[in-house]
Amino acid sequence: MATNQQRREAAKRKLERQLVRRAERAKRRKIVGAGVVGGVVLIVAGVVVWVVNSGGSSSDTAAASPPPSSSSAPVPSLTNIPTQRTAMPTRPKALPNPTTCTYAADAQSPTGAKKPTVPDGKNVPSTGKVTLTFKSTAGDIPVTLDRALAPCTVQSMVSLAQQGFYTDTICHRLGVTDLQMLQCGDPNAKGNVQTDGQGGPGFTVPDEYFTGEKYGRGILAMANTGQPNTGGSQFFMVYGTADLPATYTIFGSISDEGLKVLDQIAKTGIGAVGQDGATGEPKNPVKFTAVTVSA
Repeated sequence: MATNQQRREAAKRKLERQLVRRAERAKRRKIVGAGVVGGVVLIVAGVVVWVVNSGGSSSDTAAASPPPSSSSAPVPSLTNIPTQRTAMPTRPKALPNPTTCTYAADAQSPTGAKKPTVPDGKNVPSTGKVTLTFKSTAGDIPVTLDRALAPCTVQSMVSLAQQGFYTDTICHRLGVTDLQMLQCGDPNAKGNVQTDGQGGPGFTVPDEYFTGEKYGRGILAMANTGQPNTGGSQFFMVYGTADLPATYTIFGSISDEGLKVLDQIAKTGIGAVGQDGATGEPKNPVKFTAVTVSA
């Protein structure tokens, strides 16, 4: 029979393992949101406290000191890319058709020279699919948007594409290890790993995620700040693994042709590394030259 001391030591080891797992999960949860919002980094050794501003709607953003340089950070290497697609989710209950969407103004999300019109949120269809083709310097990336999954998000994406919002923008963030995705949609991105990821369309898109969503190869999802209803124009395309909580709206899928392009971008690798030490700007810049929309 175990003594009290042995039980205490066993409980301590169990707690330590739980803390490690929680820390790993927390890191994975933050990794996408960090591309679009300021995340808080505390170094408790009593010397430095800073708030990292990485983009998106910046209502919770501040900077007590400049962000750390990533120039000395090791560049992550690409891990194996899975070949099997992740199954697309389905809503447990269909949404009303049509539905109504509220796109709130977001004055703190800078749009730069791109100031799109806010989408019409009335009588938005919640059935049907739309195909967008992101024509890029790396190749065409066709995606299929599913209104049944996220009608408000699809309405916004189609509106922005038709207004030319994504044309001449770059994909500013690439992950090649635990989070294998390419993040795009910042109208202000200039290929600067320290400042990209802050821009948006000037309005927010409501959350449309639901319990049970899983992210993986072939999934198209919205980035957000980590706060409710803070999506905008930034989105991420998953070509591999992505162990994330179901807090990012899935609104479509990536075609086989598009996945081949993403695979090649990933194989080319990361240039400068971002502040999370795990993602960074693509080594070869990826720029959208045009976006086409078809039903």
